[in-house]
Parts: sequence; structure tokens; C-alpha cells
Amino acid sequence: MSTFVETEERQALREAVKGLASRYGYQYMADRVKAGEKTTDMWLDYGKHGFLGVNIPEEYGGGGGGMGDLAAVLEEASAAGSPLLMMVVSPAIVGSIITRCGTEEQKHKWLPGIASGETVAAFAITEPDAGSNSHQITTTATRDGDTWVIKGQKTFISGVDEADIILVVARTADAKTGKLKPALFLMPTDAPGLEAQHIPMDFVAPEKQFTLFIDDVRLPADALVGDEDGGLWQLFAGLNPERIMGAAMTCGQARYALEKAVDYAKTRQVWKDVIGTHQGIAHPLAKVKIELEQARLLVQKAAALYDAGDDFAAGEYANMAKYAGGEIACNALDVAVQTHGGSGLTTELGLGNQLVAARLGRIAPVSREMILNFIAMHSLGLPKSY
Repeated sequence: MSTFVETEERQALREAVKGLASRYGYQYMADRVKAGEKTTDMWLDYGKHGFLGVNIPEEYGGGGGGMGDLAAVLEEASAAGSPLLMMVVSPAIVGSIITRCGTEEQKHKWLPGIASGETVAAFAITEPDAGSNSHQITTTATRDGDTWVIKGQKTFISGVDEADIILVVARTADAKTGKLKPALFLMPTDAPGLEAQHIPMDFVAPEKQFTLFIDDVRLPADALVGDEDGGLWQLFAGLNPERIMGAAMTCGQARYALEKAVDYAKTRQVWKDVIGTHQGIAHPLAKVKIELEQARLLVQKAAALYDAGDDFAAGEYANMAKYAGGEIACNALDVAVQTHGGSGLTTELGLGNQLVAARLGRIAPVSREMILNFIAMHSLGLPKSY
């Protein structure tokens, strides 16, 4: 029976990450963004300490842990004010898919670099005309002798300018319209025929978003990861970790906001007592704490199910965790801004930018509406609505 207490090893991992994250934090991220610089030094520092590859098997250079360990790393980094978005992508999505679906040659070639941080992998599935309906992606992969030719367009792809490779989701050229039969390909970011166009965003972050134009990019046969007819399970070997990690990051954002707000409520005095004395301040903060712990428990359960190999249950709880994490990040940051009053939107504090960034957690990598559709249909057995 679970005691709902993390193992001593997981707790020690969190403490180690806290120690490293304390060297960076929000101001480090803000300074890098203002200077137009990347956070490569922080990324490699996390890799040097073994945190980026904690979920990757030891025989491929990783820590031999699970998704719960990687989620703990990202949550602690985010709680310190310096979330690493590419952790959601490189070790979680791409690392997991290569670990579960790749050949031995692919594992030995790519996983050690992903674990150390020296290789950064991006992930490309979203398309302009498909939106949330991944069954409608049109990027095609066509056999040409012993090579593959990839053609299509992707959008809102994170960190392409930092990445060495991109795991591109295509469909085989002869696949019928309807149910998605994804084929996954590792594409170098310097491949001839690949063009990346930056998408300006209203929130500031060191990781940028891109539209990709893939114009007959030719790849060798061994660029295919898994079986071209392997079905959706290969894709969800990475999408379930994506949701778990997204939820962990938003829980960390909520912890950061709550800590700032509570510290301010304990010290800010306008009348005879500090403002935290008043229920109008205290109750919203208490509500955030409750909802945060609910979300964190969902993250832990989703990760435990994934690590146990129960992919369907992991998908159910990963979606729940993603929903709860997106909600609590927005709610916590809104309450934190309100607690601070006018100072809550100062550049120095940084809550305003994080509030806008947290809003993304309700949209990506899957919208809360699509999560509710999934839960209604698969968990409750209600008729499909779309």
C-alpha cells in the first residue's frame, strides 16, 4: 500500500536539485532573456550532475530512474524560478521514445548525449491545419530506395535553435486519411531542405517557438525510430511523459508563486497587523495550497503508472495531472499578483511574465478542453463529442 511519501532516494534527489537550482533562479533567467542569451550553462550544469538523464537507463549513460524522478527534477527547477522547458522535450519525449522504440544502435548513438545535455532534441508534431486533431497531420514520409523523403510543415516547435536533432512525426505516404499511423524520424537541424522560422510570443522566455518548413528532406533508413506500422503506442510513449512533465513544470511555477505571496503576506503591514492576518488574503492562498497538493499527487500517480508500464492508465492520469497543473499555475500566479497589489506586476518581481507564460499550460501541449473530452469519453464512458 502506498504511504503517499516519496522514497528517500526521491527526496534526496529533490534536495540535490534544489541546491543546484538555487544558483540560478528567476533573475538568472530574466537576465539571459534580456541579453538575448541562452541558458546553455545551466542546462549543461544539470546534465553534469546527472539530472537531465535521470530517467534514461544506465547502460545508455543515464541514471536508471523513472519518469517520476525526471518530473521531480523539473518541478524543483521550476519552483526555483528557472524552469527548463526543453526537459519536457529532450529527455522526456524524445528520450522516452528512443528508449522504448529505438534500435540498439539508435540508443547508443543518441541517449548518452541526451542524458548529459550535450545533445538537445526537439519534437515536431503540431501542424497549422491540424491543431488538436493529430489524425489530420499531412507531413508525409515517402520511401525512395534506402532513404526516406520527408515533406510538410510544423508549427509551435520549441527550442529548434538550441536543438541538434528533431523527432518529426510524419505519416507514411500511402496511409489512408483517418486514423493516424505515425512514423517517427530523427532529423538533424542542419538537414538540407529544413527551414525554421521564429514565432514571436507575448511572454518572454529563453526557449523560442518556431514554424518548420520541411521541403523534401532526405533521411537515411536508420532515421526511422520504431516501426513505420507500429501504431499510436509509439507516439504515446513520448506524449504521456510530455503531459506528466508539463504538469510537473506548472506545479513548480505554482510553488514559486505561492512562496513569494506567502512571504509577502507575512511581512507586509499596512494597518496594525500584517496582511496575511486577513482572510481576504489568507483564504485564497490556502486554496492555492490545497489545489497545488492535489495536482502534485496526480503527477506522482501518473508517473508511477507510466514507470509501471501501464500506458492506458498512465495516459488517463497524465491528462488529469496536466489539467490540474495548468489550472493551479494560473490560479497561483493570479493570487500571488493580487496579494502583492501593484508591485505584483513589476518587472523586478517577475510574476506578471510568469502569469502570461502559465496561461500556456491551459493550451499546450494539449488543451484543457481536449483533456475534458478524453476524461468524459474514456474515464466516464460518455459518447464521443467530436
